[in-house]
Amino acid sequence: MTCKNKFLLYIFLLYNISMETTKNELSPYSKIFFSKLSNYLDTKIYYFGSIQRDDYFPKSSDIDIDIFTNNEKSTMLKLQNYLNIKKSDIHKFVYKLTKNNRIVHGYKVKYNDEINNFSTEILVFNEIHKNDVLYEHNSKIILPFYISYLLILLKYTYYNLHLITSKNYINLKRKLLNGVYEKSNINFVIIESLR
Repeated sequence: MTCKNKFLLYIFLLYNISMETTKNELSPYSKIFFSKLSNYLDTKIYYFGSIQRDDYFPKSSDIDIDIFTNNEKSTMLKLQNYLNIKKSDIHKFVYKLTKNNRIVHGYKVKYNDEINNFSTEILVFNEIHKNDVLYEHNSKIILPFYISYLLILLKYTYYNLHLITSKNYINLKRKLLNGVYEKSNINFVIIESLR
């Protein structure tokens, strides 16, 4: 193993532990929500995305989480029940990991609670993909300064100034994180909604 790979493995293990907590403070409502969800599903929750970085905007940014299970269908039924959502709100996807070029399947749920100003995106994967997915998501925690700065500027323009549309915001954010930082195309494709 090269020195660079050892260093990356060390960073991965370090951040893998911290993915069970967040860099940015969760709201009291969010803390309770995720604690109850974790207990209900009897599994750990791993936080990734802006909640772990400097470009997180409280009360505006959603909170991205990973859940790993040995039985995705059972977990999705529990999640559907817990969130009180329709089965069609659950989306199956294919995800090509940029760090090792592996392809994994999973499920995605976007949950919004407007009353409590809370939004989360929940990704559910089989336990066999845990190390690969966490390694992938960890790779976007420590970003180059210019990417962080551009993300903060973009989010401020969208959330606070309302100068760009939601569609443009999502496209620009993807280009920054995937095209500029990862230098790859979008590797996440929804293949179906459950029925």
